[in-house]
Amino acid sequence: NQVAARATAYKSFCMEIVDIVAPLVPAVKPQVAFFESLGPAGMLALQQVILYARDQGLVVIADAKRGDIGSTAQAYADTWLAGEDPDAAPYAADALTVNPYLGEDTLQPFVDACVQRRAGLYVLVRTSNPGAAVFQDRVSEDQKLFEGVADVVQGLNQSNWEGDDWGGIGAVTGATWPAELTALRERMPNTPLLIPGYGSQGGTAEDVQSGIVDGVGALINSSRGINFAYRKEEFSDMPWRDAIQAATVQMIEDLSPRQTGG
Repeated sequence: NQVAARATAYKSFCMEIVDIVAPLVPAVKPQVAFFESLGPAGMLALQQVILYARDQGLVVIADAKRGDIGSTAQAYADTWLAGEDPDAAPYAADALTVNPYLGEDTLQPFVDACVQRRAGLYVLVRTSNPGAAVFQDRVSEDQKLFEGVADVVQGLNQSNWEGDDWGGIGAVTGATWPAELTALRERMPNTPLLIPGYGSQGGTAEDVQSGIVDGVGALINSSRGINFAYRKEEFSDMPWRDAIQAATVQMIEDLSPRQTGG
């Protein structure tokens, strides 16, 4: 079965990446859509990859961008947010990306699950894609839409994690919009940030600097730049596993405090 064979290949590839990067990074972010595209075999592979990464000591963020109303949102939360106990959900993610654009009430079931299970959320606030501004920059009552979402996220942190330096509700803020990232960090001073767009999408170490507070408070994401590092000319003469390790080390050095001031 070709689909089953691809699912097995996905699992093996991802587990090998985990083995390479686990000593170097704190977290991984599997993109759920690619596993879903292979049906049940793909989702079983994802389940196994998540558990394997957790066993290696990594925080696992399921990049599923879920979001819906009422009981459906609750079902998504129950499916993906395991938090501290990997047996608490079928897909044992520590954290989940969610889409807030159905309204603040749709976030509450996810927030409740996070509080109960010591899990985390990353709410889409300012995404890294070029067309993000079409909707997210729309102004109402002298405020851009993404700014309003940021205020909700900050408010959820303040109301549910009072006294903690960082709340359990994070924000996705793209490195490809550095001015907005700077403004959003000021707007959400104790919100953890997940910053995509570094590397292959064009974001630089300088672009992400404002999201980092005293060396913490942000996860900088690189996907294609690590997974397919062998395609880069500078790593093209290496075996693909060595290329992944070299690209990861290069990213760490690029983002180090001496480079970014973060």
